[in-house]
Amino acid sequence: MIAAGLDVARLNFSHGSADEHRARALALRSAAADCGRDVGLMGDLQGPKIRVRRFRDGSVELKDGEAFFLDSTLGLEEGTIDGVGVALDTLHEDLKTGDVLLLNDGMITLQVTSIDGTRIHTQVVNGGILSDHKGINKQGGGLSAPALTEIDRQNIVLAAELEMDFLAVSFVRSGDDVIEARRLFEEAGGSGRIVAKVERAEAVDNIDSIIDAADVIMVARGDLGVEMGYAVLTGIQKKLIRKTRKKSKVVITATQMMESMIQNPIPTRAEVSDVSNAVMDGTDAVMLSGETAVGKYPVKSIQEMSAVCTGAEQFPLPEGMTRHRIGDYFSRIDEAIAMAVMYTANHLDVEAIIALTESGSTALWMSRIRSDIPIYAFTSHQSTSRRVTMYRGVTPILFDVKATHSRELYQAVFDTMLEKQLVKVGDRVIFTKGDLDGVSGGTNAMKIVEVTAR
Repeated sequence: MIAAGLDVARLNFSHGSADEHRARALALRSAAADCGRDVGLMGDLQGPKIRVRRFRDGSVELKDGEAFFLDSTLGLEEGTIDGVGVALDTLHEDLKTGDVLLLNDGMITLQVTSIDGTRIHTQVVNGGILSDHKGINKQGGGLSAPALTEIDRQNIVLAAELEMDFLAVSFVRSGDDVIEARRLFEEAGGSGRIVAKVERAEAVDNIDSIIDAADVIMVARGDLGVEMGYAVLTGIQKKLIRKTRKKSKVVITATQMMESMIQNPIPTRAEVSDVSNAVMDGTDAVMLSGETAVGKYPVKSIQEMSAVCTGAEQFPLPEGMTRHRIGDYFSRIDEAIAMAVMYTANHLDVEAIIALTESGSTALWMSRIRSDIPIYAFTSHQSTSRRVTMYRGVTPILFDVKATHSRELYQAVFDTMLEKQLVKVGDRVIFTKGDLDGVSGGTNAMKIVEVTAR
């Protein structure tokens, strides 16, 4: 899978024990080392997924027009054709007569007819088979479950122990949820980046505060599509990608991107278009889920998605995308250098951009501007190397800076790139670096040089 193009692996804390996650993290990093690559590791908190409890017989078939109730006080395994328990004690407080509930990813629709204490009486609008532990969404959002559960708090400690490069927070409602997750992660010793999963209607309403608080935004289209409605989902996706990139943050597009490849060896044309459009809209990453977790063709799925991404990048972005922040005033020197590099790269014949970076920030800012010129993030920190795997157009290269003079430094970088066949002698490249080694945010110089051999 790594050889096929895997850049970041997600461990879903909704499934498996702590020891299983430890074993998977170890296996991933061992495989990455065998492949001579750094691969990012993301821990995905399960969050307050609101679900029905269990049925006595495993499932029921709900028919249109029938009555059905939900009740948080019903026994864990007492569900029948008449009603079922729910795993949110306050669900009845969040609803009123006329509200619409969507179960099993929107496959079943219920309309609330009355509320009697904790018992929510509904009428089946669109029926179907309802089985144990299926999810519940409220159309339009508005359920008050907190973003972090007690299990999530335990898994945050585990994520810190495993030195996760990214921590994904599910069902965030506002920037405050992201800030709380970051605080807990850092208190546990974690240093990875925080991913805010946008999958609630409230998150769309509060998207500016969420982007400001997070490092990465994930457009999690499953629950988001259920709550917001599928008709507006694509427009929301494009809006979120555009907003996130404008604020120089990273964005992931996720959910059912190549869903048919769980069973089939090739994607549908619609899936190819879906992935291509996300790439053309500027997303940093596209994510596979069931395709690689439980599908028949995990390696093939990655190969196909990688090929589609490469194909989509051959076409220009919409007019104006390369003018990102062209009229902005920059408060940081390293940020201004990054913008100057990309302007130069897009108006001069250069073969590569080389960023000597401590934290990866310079490479991130560069990657916000579309360019067909590869960006290589040279860093001595493996944590930075794994982190920048998420950044679009950026390739990490672990590099121990030993040279004391600029010319020696440039030649050492050239030696590495010539060995990897990334450039050839005589190519023109752009360097960025800081005067002081080991200082994060210290990039203050840009230089255009030609590649030489020793």
